[in-house]
Amino acid sequence: MGVEPKGGKRHTEVTDRRTKKDFALYMKYLLEVKYLYVKVLRIVVDNLNTHNESSFYENFEKKEAKRILKRIEFHYTPTHASWLNVAEIEIEIMDRECTRRRIKDKEMLNREVKVWEKRRNRQRKKIDWTFTKKKADKKLGKYYTE
Repeated sequence: MGVEPKGGKRHTEVTDRRTKKDFALYMKYLLEVKYLYVKVLRIVVDNLNTHNESSFYENFEKKEAKRILKRIEFHYTPTHASWLNVAEIEIEIMDRECTRRRIKDKEMLNREVKVWEKRRNRQRKKIDWTFTKKKADKKLGKYYTE
């Protein structure tokens, strides 16, 4: 799940697993299809072991990996704070509206998710992020080190 929270866009991909290869191919797709003319794509990800540069070096030739990574800027959410990740927020919405039911096979899942994605994108559904620094300090202050 890729989300452009202020643009009201999301890009979904159904895969069998969440491997490094899946992640690297998805990022390449975003860069070469959805955001072809963007110089640098800023990506907010959680700390899943697939969400890092090694995914690219393990699945592409070194030159190709470097070319792709030159256009990606990773920003990581704090550990155990997936609620800060807008993709996780959007996945929860997708579950509520589309996938929180029995779906018989991957093909049907893919069709259902694409229909949902198309509808949400057509409606330009945005995530109105209201979590301010002040709220963060109040909620997370006990985790800060002095």
